[in-house]
Amino acid sequence: MKLLLAALLLLPAFAAGQEAPEKKTTIEVELDPYYSAVGVYNSLTGKPIPHLKVASEVEIYRELIANFYRPRTLIIEASLNPLPYAGTLIKRHQPGFYEDMQWASNFNAVQAATAGFEEPWALSLFLGNVVSFDTIKKSFQGKRNGYSGLLIDLGTHHIKDNVLIRDNWLQMEGKLKGEQILADRSLRWSFRGGAKFHGDGHIADSFFVGFRRSRTDFKEKGSFWLLNSGFEYTSDFSQKKFEPIRHLLVVDKKFPLKRSRAAFTLGLGFVWTADKKYSGPLSSSAAGTRTPNSFQFILRPNLEF
Repeated sequence: MKLLLAALLLLPAFAAGQEAPEKKTTIEVELDPYYSAVGVYNSLTGKPIPHLKVASEVEIYRELIANFYRPRTLIIEASLNPLPYAGTLIKRHQPGFYEDMQWASNFNAVQAATAGFEEPWALSLFLGNVVSFDTIKKSFQGKRNGYSGLLIDLGTHHIKDNVLIRDNWLQMEGKLKGEQILADRSLRWSFRGGAKFHGDGHIADSFFVGFRRSRTDFKEKGSFWLLNSGFEYTSDFSQKKFEPIRHLLVVDKKFPLKRSRAAFTLGLGFVWTADKKYSGPLSSSAAGTRTPNSFQFILRPNLEF
């Protein structure tokens, strides 16, 4: 682990030594109740992010996959998950209110609105390919890029049932991600696979795969179920026995507001966690729960701009 952390610290310096004198650096900001981040984009070629003119979603994927092994950009990002972190604060500082939100055995309103995120914050390093797309306004810059490459995330805490646990964790993954905003639609996608390692020995190390796609149509013509919809699915497997230890599924429906590029989004789903994911003081038996696995409903209202 120490060698890996040392390599991460040396990587930016190594990359800087390889780039052209006229390197391009930009700062991007993303704000969302569930995921907010500030990222520094550093071109390793000394050239601006290449622009891609495409007509279809399939062409975007094809271009990103073709350049997956040609790293041209280094990104360092600090992120915060505001609502999931707020859920831990509510449970810790407002226990009475949190208990009042327990409407059923597997439905707590606070947990339902914040479930699915296992970390409150993270520091990320991305090395790969970034391309930009046509957009309707310059103000949408930062929300019109596609990414393909290797991502390393580091963090100091883990969230379990709205409780903050000290855990120095590291995650490595290959990722295909992007956003494209046009006059008639907004498209977001993320496909990833990798491994996660925990400093707390009571949390199982895992392999994972994840898929997420979301599309908002402002000039809706077609199927009610296919347009203005999205989904997210993540599956985790233990590294020791390759057994499933977590499944997350969220399906959302979007309702665009008239005369505005905003849309109200309602996500419904669940997260299933096997008791094998946690051991010792973090296991369900230690918490006084008899059920071997946990099932939690997810309810995610949001306003998308």
